[in-house]
Amino acid sequence: MDHFSRRDFVFLSSGAVAGNMLVGGLAEADDADRGGLDFSNSGLVTGNLKPLKHASVPGFLSAEQIAPHHSAHYGGALKGYTAADAALEESIKTGKRLDAAAYGALKRAVNSKGNSVVLHEMYFDGLTPKAPDPTADVRKAIENRFGSIENWESDFIASGKEAAGWAMLVKHPVSGKLYNVVSDEHAMGVLWMALPLVVIDTYEHAFYLDYQNRKAEYVEKFIDHIDWTEVNARFRSQP
Repeated sequence: MDHFSRRDFVFLSSGAVAGNMLVGGLAEADDADRGGLDFSNSGLVTGNLKPLKHASVPGFLSAEQIAPHHSAHYGGALKGYTAADAALEESIKTGKRLDAAAYGALKRAVNSKGNSVVLHEMYFDGLTPKAPDPTADVRKAIENRFGSIENWESDFIASGKEAAGWAMLVKHPVSGKLYNVVSDEHAMGVLWMALPLVVIDTYEHAFYLDYQNRKAEYVEKFIDHIDWTEVNARFRSQP
């Protein structure tokens, strides 16, 4: 699968379990090659956990918070997706029929767990200890849509506080507009074909060790740890 078709699969497919998988080593950032997106290390491609860029994010998330989130929740989603996809593939290729309930559950698992894998990867990849300034092209797009960066931040924070699962700034290729999207479950709340630019996980498992029930504080602090270099690469990858 080439780079373009892999990217299309990740973002245009309907898909983005408790598992106990080992946390991978930290990825080495390659700032010289941040102009495009490379999904060759995605769990949907390799079947393995994508390594973390940051074991902790000082001032925001501890290593004790990130490690189980990465291994048990992201890792569990990957394990669930892989098992469901393999079971469906075997059934299709061998002609072995599944009962209706099992078939439906597997189909839904591919969607939900697959989405969870992608969103977790974009969430972890989009974090940084200290946020750089938004680059000119992203800033202009946000200002055109929301009036100012501050207006966008206010609406994104409100979206994150409201979301039971995820909040995202997405770019839609049909309208060309940016949207702050609220998702209460991995397979809900999406805009078809929309590309996530900024992703925050708002499930309790993403913040509870560090923030207990202070979800609002977690969402507000997230703004100061957005890797705008990563956001710009995502923004530029879609016409």
